[in-house]
Amino acid sequence: MCSHTELKVQKRVFKLITGRTLTQGTSMESEGKFSDRYRKSVAVIELNPEDIKRLDIKDKVKVTSPYGSLVLMVKPSTEVPPGTAFIPMGPWANVLVEPATESTGMPKLKGVEVIIEPTEEEVTSLKEILKMYNVKYFEYKPLERPLKPGPKKVAENVPCPFCGDICDHLTIELEGEKIVRNIGGCALSVSKFLNYHKDRILKPVIRDEAGTLKEVSLDEAIEKAAKILANAKYPLLYGWSSTCNEAMELGVELAEVTRGVIDNTATVCHGPTTLGAQEVGTARATLGLIKHLADLIIFWGCNPVHAHPNHIARWVISEGKYVKGRKERKVVVIDVRKTTTANMADLFIQVEPGKDFELITALRMAVKDLEIEAPVIAGVPREKILELAEMMRSAKYSVIFVGMGLTMTGAKHRNLQELIKLAHDLNEWTRFAVIPMRGHFNVNGTNHVMLWLTGYPYAIDFSRGFPRMIPGVTTTIDLLVNGDVDAALIVASDPIAHLPQKAVEHLARIPVIVIDAKWSLTTTVADVIIPAGLVGIECEGTAYRMDDVPIRMKKLVDPPPGVLCDKEILAKLLEKVKELKGII
Repeated sequence: MCSHTELKVQKRVFKLITGRTLTQGTSMESEGKFSDRYRKSVAVIELNPEDIKRLDIKDKVKVTSPYGSLVLMVKPSTEVPPGTAFIPMGPWANVLVEPATESTGMPKLKGVEVIIEPTEEEVTSLKEILKMYNVKYFEYKPLERPLKPGPKKVAENVPCPFCGDICDHLTIELEGEKIVRNIGGCALSVSKFLNYHKDRILKPVIRDEAGTLKEVSLDEAIEKAAKILANAKYPLLYGWSSTCNEAMELGVELAEVTRGVIDNTATVCHGPTTLGAQEVGTARATLGLIKHLADLIIFWGCNPVHAHPNHIARWVISEGKYVKGRKERKVVVIDVRKTTTANMADLFIQVEPGKDFELITALRMAVKDLEIEAPVIAGVPREKILELAEMMRSAKYSVIFVGMGLTMTGAKHRNLQELIKLAHDLNEWTRFAVIPMRGHFNVNGTNHVMLWLTGYPYAIDFSRGFPRMIPGVTTTIDLLVNGDVDAALIVASDPIAHLPQKAVEHLARIPVIVIDAKWSLTTTVADVIIPAGLVGIECEGTAYRMDDVPIRMKKLVDPPPGVLCDKEILAKLLEKVKELKGII
């Protein structure tokens, strides 16, 4: 066995990048996370063909980090630069990522150092990964929702409950309760709508002492869930980003009643963006203004072609009132790899992993006409930095769409502080905005609702009877890694699939309640599972688009018989917890 130093000499040490892909999203929505299609889309590592040839890799590799090791299939990709590896987000990637948040709440999900070696071993299965997490059970009972036949109908201007764009121009065609066509939606949207009835939880279940899932009535499930929360000393209420604002309001009250912590998925996506804005303010605009006015659009650390597929068509290519579409717009992509989005850009700047802060600082210097002495900064030639700075200053109206390439790596929230300062600098010359590319359709709404009600956007602790937010202490990853919480309520989220291994290990040890429409990896550790309707298809409610515009989500069909919407379930749960705690 080679030592780490010897492996470095042999150039087997790579920088690991994780992120969304189109196939990961469509397979998740169409067939679920237990499917073979999902496994094939995420249990894979993309490597540059030069690295594959140099290491004499055939089709599989063993990938090892200080936090875990597993075997993956290899996919050649010229998008990935030599010395870098890319794994789609999911349980396989999370075996390898760093759980330490450095007092920010955000683990290092990009830029982790891994060792890659050719192997003949079998690809690590999902069951083996759950075993690494100390998950005791692998029982799940996915059902297909029965769909009643009926007359054809058409719903227009339907908002999409997938990503933060919340495209609200969709036309949905139905035959009874069956959705047969989605006009205007991207591949992710089509997968979600046309397969909404698959992989469903239709009956409440609880896990008995033998570990077997047993069907119960809704009242029994609410009773057991309420007892878990009422008896917990310090529960975690997590998720919320794929439900409506009205449900979140009840969640905040439930956290206050139980003296627990309520946190949302922003803690592992754009939490650092929020922290940066708290320090230096912000520079925002609506997507409508971008469409009509922006002549320069910059994508930094994001790949919307895969994660937000309609974004380019709606806000970059489409013709605005004053800017006549793509031909009058310049597009810049800044990323560690040449993504599919970068292929359509006028200028692509490839930055070294974890060096975005240095590049932003250099851009601020260039914008202010300060001398940059170094010929190369963060892997970018000085001439390119000066070229981009001039493009920024000469633009009439511009936006930086910022992704998790900045929030999950390097300086994290300091990256966003510096980027917002860059926008402020540029606003002395022209008009500049910064818009985070939000992932779940209502993650922005969770930040707004929690901010209204508590004064804090996420990671809100009620243990002392009043709200507090302490990044690195009351954030989900830190709470789980440190073993601080003794129970968890998970609403419309799947932390087992998306959190680092060390955090998941503690989640598997404590009582867990899941309220969700579909089976997830988190249900494999749940003690109580309560089915819910899908917001934006079976339930209505309010959500916030990535640019802070509120959108009313529509109800197209009724939920399955006996299944309630999140807000109705949470109202019952809150009432029962209050009763158990003697709160009037």
